[in-house]
Amino acid sequence: MTILVTGASGHVGANLVRELLRRGERVRVLVHHDTRAIDGLPVERCFGDVCHPNSLCSAVEGAQIVFHLAAVISIDGAIGGLVPAVNVEGVRNVAEAALAAGVRRFVHCSSVHAFVQEPLDQPLDEQRAHVNLPSYPSYDRSKAAGEAEVRKVIARGLDAVIINPTGIIGPCDFKPSRMGRWLLAQAQRRMPALVVGGFDWVDVRDVVRAAIAAAAQGRRGANYLIAGHWHSMRELAQMSAEVTGVGGPGYEAPMWLARLGAVFAVAGGRLTGREPLFTSEALHALRANRHVQRGRAARELGHAPRPLRSTVEDLYKWFFERGMLRVPARAPRFVTPPRALDQHTEPPRQL
Repeated sequence: MTILVTGASGHVGANLVRELLRRGERVRVLVHHDTRAIDGLPVERCFGDVCHPNSLCSAVEGAQIVFHLAAVISIDGAIGGLVPAVNVEGVRNVAEAALAAGVRRFVHCSSVHAFVQEPLDQPLDEQRAHVNLPSYPSYDRSKAAGEAEVRKVIARGLDAVIINPTGIIGPCDFKPSRMGRWLLAQAQRRMPALVVGGFDWVDVRDVVRAAIAAAAQGRRGANYLIAGHWHSMRELAQMSAEVTGVGGPGYEAPMWLARLGAVFAVAGGRLTGREPLFTSEALHALRANRHVQRGRAARELGHAPRPLRSTVEDLYKWFFERGMLRVPARAPRFVTPPRALDQHTEPPRQL
């Protein structure tokens, strides 16, 4: 059986490809340009672009399962139209190609951001309305619109499932992700202050397991919130300090001051060409609903997220082994043989 993974160079994709190979699956990846996350892996490569439908034909041909992960994660607007182009039109193109090729199961990776977060003090589950107003961030609107495109193709016969992870953290973070960069900055004492707020964080490997379970036993057309545990940025910084031995900043900026600082961070990022760690959209996300429900995913997919503390430790070990983080003098645990990066194991599910 051939399994196609789009977005294999991303954080979730890198972990998904490795887990599928560990289970003995034949994996094909859609490659755009960045191959760091899959270099050296025994996968079949197909070069293409989700924004160009004609380039997808060879990738989906003969595939029984498609995991569609390719997306632009933005905390700084639509990026000149790239966000809707990839997250909406690209989703439609891949779903249409999968339907035409007779793919048996299509798993679309969306986001918790596709759902309206308010009211913040009420549980957020899969029955919550999807984002549909211009006042919401561009990324949130694009993820909701991408789901709508999948549903149009489901109505015409595509067997598809949608997963909605919360904030993803964990190893095999090659680029690295924004939260990976944040944790590196914490360990390198480059964060001047913390920001009030927090998020529901989930281990990337738990997202991967949920995606594989969705392919095997998810209900056609269903959404599954793949949540972890809510922690404040201060708590996350404390976990970082415990693992690395490097204390974080003691000052916690109020939201009004953080918003003012975000204006300058965005301006600086545009001058240097680097994505800032905080923007107004990122700060908006830190006020998200902290009561994300994972009951459906637990019951139907067996989703059971590990503690975030172990995720943070495993990510730092991975950064160290990749040479992306120097050994802190007060963290001797890094120089001892690390345990296997993933002991949260389960028997392979038949796809």
